[in-house]
Amino acid sequence: MKIKKQYKGLFFLVVFGGGLLFWATAASMPGMGPPAEETSTMTITGTPADNFPDEDRPRFCGSGDAKSTDFVTEYSIPTQCTNPLAIVTDYDGNVWFAQTNTGKISKFDPNTETFTEFDNPTWPKNGRSMIWGIDYAPDGTVWFTDETFDSIWKFDTVDEKYDRLGYPSMDDSLPQRLHIDGSRIIINDFTGNKLTFFDIGQSADVEYTSFPSPVDNSVTADFALDEDGNVWYTNWLFQQGGVLVKLDYDGYENTKQETGQEFFAGDMFTEIYQLPVALLTPNGAAISDDGKIWLADTTSSSFFSFDPVTEEFTQYVTADPLLSTYGNQTGVVKTPISRPYWIDSDDQGRIIFNEQNANNISVFDPKSNSLVEYHVPSKNPYWGDCDPGTGLMVADCGLAQIFDFAVYGEKIWFTQWVENNIGVVDTSVPLPVEINLESETISLNAGDSEHFNFVVSPKSDDALGGSLILASSHDFLSVKLSHDSPDSFQLVSGASQPIHTNISASDDAIPGTYNVLIGMQSSDIAISKYVTVIIE
Repeated sequence: MKIKKQYKGLFFLVVFGGGLLFWATAASMPGMGPPAEETSTMTITGTPADNFPDEDRPRFCGSGDAKSTDFVTEYSIPTQCTNPLAIVTDYDGNVWFAQTNTGKISKFDPNTETFTEFDNPTWPKNGRSMIWGIDYAPDGTVWFTDETFDSIWKFDTVDEKYDRLGYPSMDDSLPQRLHIDGSRIIINDFTGNKLTFFDIGQSADVEYTSFPSPVDNSVTADFALDEDGNVWYTNWLFQQGGVLVKLDYDGYENTKQETGQEFFAGDMFTEIYQLPVALLTPNGAAISDDGKIWLADTTSSSFFSFDPVTEEFTQYVTADPLLSTYGNQTGVVKTPISRPYWIDSDDQGRIIFNEQNANNISVFDPKSNSLVEYHVPSKNPYWGDCDPGTGLMVADCGLAQIFDFAVYGEKIWFTQWVENNIGVVDTSVPLPVEINLESETISLNAGDSEHFNFVVSPKSDDALGGSLILASSHDFLSVKLSHDSPDSFQLVSGASQPIHTNISASDDAIPGTYNVLIGMQSSDIAISKYVTVIIE
């Protein structure tokens, strides 16, 4: 549903001088661990690990060596405890990422499998900042955000020098994601409730144009650009929902040049759409080649599409996280969720997102209505219910905190914030199984149930064990096994496994079009397809 609302404020301009006073003292990022107490042990190593007391180092600096599967390869960063986060690739396929515990930019060459870490001499000693946004410019510069010190940084990959620009902060700003669009840079201010634009060529006084967001006291999350230059982003209140905003920035710029005015009514260049009730925390945003907007919901196991033509949202659910990601030693986890975080699209039209709580990098193909979830092998037990520090600790348990990824061809590069690794998913590796549905669509009335069959077929000569994926995003819609089908099994070459289920709609089911997810998951990969369910 499209809604209209006046902005609280007007468009405004902020000018920051290039010679702003830099910070004088170091600061620590909130949430990265408690400050060291007098009783804490601090063993000096001469590495970034010295930013944490000894007892916190396994939690933030890594718990083991890099690991690999048939689909995922990990690489250990030479320097200890760098906390890698934002990541991007250049035009030659080199990987660039930011270290939140050092303020450095690093380069990884996939051909030689070597790292180069570039010292940042202006970064304060012991300074830490969550660097969420990064992009690579055509002139060979890498730009990134810095939330702790309200800054935008530029790293020149040719002369290997850093330059810091002050960010227009008001009250509680948090410059987060960053995207280079031609000659301009776009940044969302997560807690400052605005989008900010500035010209990439400015080096002295930087003129920022900021657009206040339409929902008061909300956050301004990730954004994406459509082929017409419109910027789509979300505005939401924690656990209360929000709106999807379409901003015609080019229309604003053209009107400003034609009229000579810089301030206009807030809704003159915007269209606003109410988010579905089920979509509470849309962090990531992307646009596919068919013009649909895709949103990742971090407080559920769902991601959503929005069709600007029909103005309709469609919800998709992921597989449940593997037990190894959350451990549940105490039994406290009753309903595990995957938490999709950021989302992107590639040149094949696929939708790619990270599942923070499932330790997955996932690929959805809208053309085949299929989902492949690649499980990342490294895990940190201090980020799960894994009972760390006792002899009962599960060896393969926890999360690597995969907070960002970058797509280059068939490769998806990602960082592991608490395991000090980067990794890559190779989506060209053939999948070990195939899911064949008897039908892609079924129709039900409220209160009805229908038998539904599918077949899991091996595509490899290697034996593969796994369990079924039967998931629905709505409580009034369920998919359950028939009594004669197993929920886990071993696949061997040439022997397919038929599965019989029942898909049901409860008496209070709401008419509409929905999706249920059907497939199989092993310890390394989950392969599924969506069945479209129409409730009449």
